[in-house]
Amino acid sequence: MTEPTLPFGLEAVDPDLVAALQAGLDEVEKALRVAVESDYPFVTETSRHLVDAGGKRFRPLLALAASHYGDAAAWGNVSGAVVAELTHLATLYHDDVMDAAELRRGAESANAKWGNTVAILTGDFLFARAADIAADLGAEVVRLQARTFERLCTGQIRETVGPESGEDAVAHHLSVLADKTGSLIAASARMGAMTSGAPAEVARVMSEYGERIGVAFQLSDDIIDITSDATESGKVPGTDLREGVRTLPVLLALAGTDPHEVRLRELLLASLDDDARHGEALALLRRSPAMSHARDEVGRWAQAAREQLAPLSDLVPGPQAEAATHALSCLCDAVVTRTA
Repeated sequence: MTEPTLPFGLEAVDPDLVAALQAGLDEVEKALRVAVESDYPFVTETSRHLVDAGGKRFRPLLALAASHYGDAAAWGNVSGAVVAELTHLATLYHDDVMDAAELRRGAESANAKWGNTVAILTGDFLFARAADIAADLGAEVVRLQARTFERLCTGQIRETVGPESGEDAVAHHLSVLADKTGSLIAASARMGAMTSGAPAEVARVMSEYGERIGVAFQLSDDIIDITSDATESGKVPGTDLREGVRTLPVLLALAGTDPHEVRLRELLLASLDDDARHGEALALLRRSPAMSHARDEVGRWAQAAREQLAPLSDLVPGPQAEAATHALSCLCDAVVTRTA
């Protein structure tokens, strides 16, 4: 079992906030293990698979940070963070089935270990547990989770179907990311404001911030999938490339006209099931200007997230809120520079 630690260099922010966030994450970790327990040992085993594999716990971290604009000790803060992470974990089980992934967080994926049916049903089980916990937090939290789930599904369907005739492929892709990733990260930040009793306008700001940093986070993930090795990222590099999923670097490379990249475009338009072709495409893509353009896009989304924080000093004055805002701003920098 991997214990969670504060990611992205947040150790550099206010030490009292760091201590509070770490204590909150520790409570979230305990609550996650309770939440996935079932009367049937096998269901407990499959449900704990990704919990035990660890992870950055980015969504609970945002929920806990946002709670510092209200009552940071409110009883529902940890539960809200757990709802966010359980929902995220459930999507990972489903994603791995769709991607035929073999690794997740450095461990064998659930679908590789137990088959697609068990993986899908385990994801459904986690969605149910998240909804059960959300019910204790009130109708607004239940509605937030339900509407977020709707966007998650819509985004996945839109990605599967692809852009409509005449629709710009990059714009379509960024819109899909807002649904598939940004929506849940936005909901996580908003939930922390809601469970802590922060003002409604703070909850709105947290949602806008969360969606933008969520898109930046996913864009960064997609770059890491291309640039890292399995040891760093915990999954096989170029998984999306092999599965024909066109992430931003691929879309930008395909839209290019550089005569030196004719071979890359040829490979990207064909099947990459063959290891040799996949390896060649990955190597060429790593050297492509599309990578730097994709990194620039990460920076734009991260900066857009940071700009959303501007009203918070007037909405919630005081050192506790100021420390939270500084931490959220630091996350914008960290998302841009992360390598795993």
